[in-house]
Amino acid sequence: MIRFFTRTLLAAASLTLIGTAPTPAPRYAVTGSIAGPDGGWDYASVDATTGQIYVARRTGVTVIDPAHPLAVRSIGTVVRGHAVVPMPDQNLLLVTSGGDDSVRLMDPADGREASRIDVGHNPDAAFYDATHRRAAIMNAKSGTVSVIDVPTRKVVRTIALKPGLEFGQAGPGDTLFVNNEDANEIETANLATGAVGPAIPLPGCEGPAGLAYDARRHLLISACANAKAAVIDADTRREVALLDIGRGADAVILDARARLAFIPCGRSGSLTMIALASAIPTVVATIPTEPGARTGAIDPRTGTLYLPTARFSPPVTTGGRPVAQTGSFHVLVVKAGG
Repeated sequence: MIRFFTRTLLAAASLTLIGTAPTPAPRYAVTGSIAGPDGGWDYASVDATTGQIYVARRTGVTVIDPAHPLAVRSIGTVVRGHAVVPMPDQNLLLVTSGGDDSVRLMDPADGREASRIDVGHNPDAAFYDATHRRAAIMNAKSGTVSVIDVPTRKVVRTIALKPGLEFGQAGPGDTLFVNNEDANEIETANLATGAVGPAIPLPGCEGPAGLAYDARRHLLISACANAKAAVIDADTRREVALLDIGRGADAVILDARARLAFIPCGRSGSLTMIALASAIPTVVATIPTEPGARTGAIDPRTGTLYLPTARFSPPVTTGGRPVAQTGSFHVLVVKAGG
């Protein structure tokens, strides 16, 4: 079900129906998987210049070259890694180390640590702004955002928001958008000045985690723990749609070129595909994946998606979490036309 909130969008939708029929969404499917080492994982990323896949792990980073899927490597050292962000112009990887409240800057070739930077409590998600050569680190428990000047490898600004921060995105100019899973809203701030702006409420969205920003239409897509995705007009700061998705979503993956957003839903074992080209974003497909595939990344050059997961056994105790089976970690490969 979709709830609509503005007459403008409804009028635009009517124009779409009167005009030519929209192009059918491409069919996506899991086409294979790449095995990797055991252990917990969190966010994944793809270096758009090399196609290398990086997965943040509990103690380091898993590196996968899709052209040589048998040559999987483990590099670097972290304590409960959450995010791994390629910075090709700096020839560095940025990895958040949640267990010791730091960020590691690594050589992507061998994981050699170039710098260790202290940040806030439990650094989780992060992103890199190549235009300003700055990185933003979401410190989940302290409720702050550390802004790092990457060339000097220093924290130049700490923005105080609220505890419960999840994924963040850079918007127009110096705007920062950050999901707050405890407050069910998107926090806003100015990355250049540190000034905090008004929060954006997310009605009908509980526990927002993954977040994407579509620069073409100025839309924010937030994945919610109650099997919903909230779509926000970043200009008006209003929710324009609330979409049904699967359960256990932890990321939103944007394919700007194909005008699609993908939400991996780990509990449902599915990948929700949202079309962004229509007047009102809509769910156009639900792609079967596997339980546990809750995060992922896309190669923007090919449109191929990569979703880390494992095979699981039932919980050992009542109400506990399923247990990953030994030797079962792998990255699903999802392609159009599969």
